[in-house]
Amino acid sequence: MLSIFDHGAPAPCPAPFNLAQHVLAKADVMGAKPALIIAGPERTETLSYAALKQAVLGVAQGLLDQGLTPGARLMMRIGNSVDFPIVYLAAIAAGMVAVPTSAQLTAAELAPLYDLIKPQLVVHDGQAALGQPDCAVLTTDVLDAWKSGPQAAFHLGDPNRLAYIVFTSGTSARPRAVMHGHRAIWARQMMHTGWYGLTEADRLLHAGAFNWTFTLGAGLLDPWSLGATSLIPAPGVQLEALPLLLHRHKATLLAAAPGVYRKMLKGGRLPALPHLRHGLSAGEKLPEPLRRDWQAATGTALHEAFGMSECSTFISGSPSAPAQTGTLGRPQPGRRVAIVGAGGPVALGTAGEIAVHRDDPGLMLGYLDAPEATAARFRGDWFLTGDLGRIAADGSITYLGRADDIMNAGGFRVSPLEVEAALMGFDGLTGVAVTDIAVKPGTSIIAAFYTADRDVNVAALEAFANSVLARYKQPRLYRRLPQLPVNANGKLARKALQTMYEAQDDSNTGKA
Repeated sequence: MLSIFDHGAPAPCPAPFNLAQHVLAKADVMGAKPALIIAGPERTETLSYAALKQAVLGVAQGLLDQGLTPGARLMMRIGNSVDFPIVYLAAIAAGMVAVPTSAQLTAAELAPLYDLIKPQLVVHDGQAALGQPDCAVLTTDVLDAWKSGPQAAFHLGDPNRLAYIVFTSGTSARPRAVMHGHRAIWARQMMHTGWYGLTEADRLLHAGAFNWTFTLGAGLLDPWSLGATSLIPAPGVQLEALPLLLHRHKATLLAAAPGVYRKMLKGGRLPALPHLRHGLSAGEKLPEPLRRDWQAATGTALHEAFGMSECSTFISGSPSAPAQTGTLGRPQPGRRVAIVGAGGPVALGTAGEIAVHRDDPGLMLGYLDAPEATAARFRGDWFLTGDLGRIAADGSITYLGRADDIMNAGGFRVSPLEVEAALMGFDGLTGVAVTDIAVKPGTSIIAAFYTADRDVNVAALEAFANSVLARYKQPRLYRRLPQLPVNANGKLARKALQTMYEAQDDSNTGKA
């Protein structure tokens, strides 16, 4: 029996279709109900469903009045403000292509992204790095007048047409531009019961930044498509303050990466959370001890999901079908998942690469201008995730680690090649190898191992990394080595770096 689990077929996406129209379908009915609450310790900003729809369609018309047409690419340089989802949905509502980016990116990191995307417009909040785009730049201060102005009509069309582009790390020194169709939002309905247990009555607090696909999807678009309320911490809110926000705003669901739950528990005794039904975890593997500690501290379960930028989440536990201990859960209803080896799906119970079927409506359209890289991710009808696993007869999937060198930095996948290429610009280094290092059970950091022909000022190296890399890509540890480890073919052996790190630590502490 092969390792293929077919959990039914999703309902086909209707046509014509528009992603933003689907997200805002409940807006007229919900009216004055809060769609978004940006919560801070002293000040709270609230946006109703009626105001959200008016703002989205008003900005959509404003973009059209600038001469932009359907298909135009709009890159977003906006931080954690209400303008982020408004501009994102406005561009898509008008048939344009939204390109959200991390506000942490530096000017150096933006240059190759501009070259790849070739945007017709950049929307800038005046705070995020801008670099030198070869197109018009629109500042967010002009949006306020548009938000209350004439409304555009939703641009309807083929659900497979391009709606947005997000960036993810690939096996090259540059991020990949992942193209998604309008149908991606239709596929997310499989998460509503297959992971969230989400209802119209929920108040979901998401701890991530707006630009993260986990926040954008699970924290905003999915709750809005059901008529629920989204809660987002205001800029500057520390993770230790989240329990107070949960209590004060009567949040029923919490979504965050495992590291956020860990910090909340370390912050001391949690306040009573009588309204919280359960938590949602994604972005990196959830350690079982952390799951148990959260349950003991709050009396609520954590439900984990597995996915990636190319297909969002498609394996998870849920309130109605909790994952078996030690597993990721099962494929969500409507998903078809397999464990794949060199020749295709392997025998049941055998380790291999986790893969999702090419017909999944949530799967990307492909990598922008990279047909060969897109084709390389498929083995027959199966899209390869780069993660290893094993599937049981009931569909439960055990996670076995990465099949490649991609690192996980707090939920963001980062290519070591990208970090290495950036660090090699520092004068004096003769070689760099970057990997994620387990510093204690359940906690990993990005570490840079380097060789040099003279002494290196590590503080200067850290400052250089800060100037060329977004914070989440920057190493937290630097170690000098006499030489970098290589295999018999002379190829860099990153997996040996963990052992070398442990050996150095043992030597420094006097251990055998």
